[in-house]
Amino acid sequence: MPRSSSSPPARSFPLALDRVAIALMLVIAVVTGLLLWSGGRTSAQVRDFTWQDKTIGADDTAFVMTFSRPMDHKTVEKNLTITPPLSGKTSWSGRRMAYTLNLPAPYGKDYTIQLQNALDYFSQAGGQQSTIRPFEAKFRTRDRAFAYIGVQGEEAGRLILYNLTQQQRLILSPQNLVVNDFKPYALGDRILFAASERTAQPQGLLEQKLYRVSTGIQPHPPLQVDASPTNNDPIKVPEVKPVGTLEEILDSRDYQNLKFDLSADGKTIVVQRVSRTDPADFGPWVLREGQPPEPLKGQPGGDFLITPDSDSLAIAQGQGLAILPLQPDAKPLDFLPKFGMVLNFSSDGSLAAMVKFNTDRTRSLFLVSNQGTQKQLLRTTGSIFSAEFDPKKQVLFCLLSQLIPGETYQEEPYLAAIDLKTSKLTSLLSLPNQRDVHMDVSPDTLAVLFDQTTETEQGNASGVRGQSGMAIADSRLWLLPINIADLSKKSEPEQLPLPGIRPRWLP
Repeated sequence: MPRSSSSPPARSFPLALDRVAIALMLVIAVVTGLLLWSGGRTSAQVRDFTWQDKTIGADDTAFVMTFSRPMDHKTVEKNLTITPPLSGKTSWSGRRMAYTLNLPAPYGKDYTIQLQNALDYFSQAGGQQSTIRPFEAKFRTRDRAFAYIGVQGEEAGRLILYNLTQQQRLILSPQNLVVNDFKPYALGDRILFAASERTAQPQGLLEQKLYRVSTGIQPHPPLQVDASPTNNDPIKVPEVKPVGTLEEILDSRDYQNLKFDLSADGKTIVVQRVSRTDPADFGPWVLREGQPPEPLKGQPGGDFLITPDSDSLAIAQGQGLAILPLQPDAKPLDFLPKFGMVLNFSSDGSLAAMVKFNTDRTRSLFLVSNQGTQKQLLRTTGSIFSAEFDPKKQVLFCLLSQLIPGETYQEEPYLAAIDLKTSKLTSLLSLPNQRDVHMDVSPDTLAVLFDQTTETEQGNASGVRGQSGMAIADSRLWLLPINIADLSKKSEPEQLPLPGIRPRWLP
């Protein structure tokens, strides 16, 4: 029987492919190892910069740079430049570097950040060094701008926006309304205000409604800072509407609207309301975005302030201050029997400035922490009108008054700054012959705005009135430069060519 012809082994061809694949894998592994050891041929680069082409505010305290590979920290920190300079501190987490500002960036400026000649982590002295690909980006701070209520001519009783950076003045509210009070939203793109019809004067305070008006400002905030100080939920940037676009938020048909406050996240408004048919029906109401107003039943009280977390209310009740959740019939989270008024909170909610009314007719200003500590900063026979924390919680700016010796009771207001560590008070400016004064510290803590009013007992067709209820005959706005690093350096106030009252900076 003939022998069959022999054939090649069935697995010889696959085995050859296996050998080729293994060889290629070894070559790739060797090349990869050499690249990792030497740092590679591709230069490191900045992959992300959180402030690029953004507009930052005082709450934006740090930016983050993300690199394409691990970096030599010292060379990055040495070669990083910001123009104009912004002093700060760096911290690292892997390939991410955070730069935290020592002080808020001054408003109304354009900034350029550059990084070059920095080395990656694998570069070695005396050997091959891989420098970063040169990086440059720009960002800016918000314009220096504030709002106030006009007192003369066609501006009387109207809400006005003044942009110091652009030297531009805009009337925001319509002619038929007299504005009594207002509060800007966190991004400065809108302002909430209380106003009544001009024809309803002089009983306008009892007829006022709540409105919201757009400023025309287009915010471009960094993503990581679109959150309230104690809440990580992002604040949605609303659609920018044309300047002067007006919305009615709350009517006064069944209830009179009195004092109001706006939460830090802009989502909640609290209004003190009184029923027109039952005077015993009074107390705070909560108005949330897209929902009807809701009373905080069983919680009547006096002066109040929404806490920085936007979830609670500090309100004067009886012989003390209660901290209430913003929910109907909720029980107090805390009660502080010593204090009769809360003036302000620090932006993160860790500190509060509160007033104690003493039995000897004096008043004390206290610093109260969320850990329960209480520190008296001042005891005075005069008044304590308002207080504002600087962003670093080192200084408390105050509007105070002192009694003038004499047979008649007279107070002289003055602006002061209190060092929160030492309790040292520095008088910044005396305001003689003033009764109705409002002050506001700029977000970058470089200046204080205040008004200088002249009241009259005569009628005023404009309907503009001071806190005492008297008509405002005239009022001027002033700007006082301050140096928070050295409060002892006195500056002269500058009178602005703006007749108005109650100036308030945009955040």
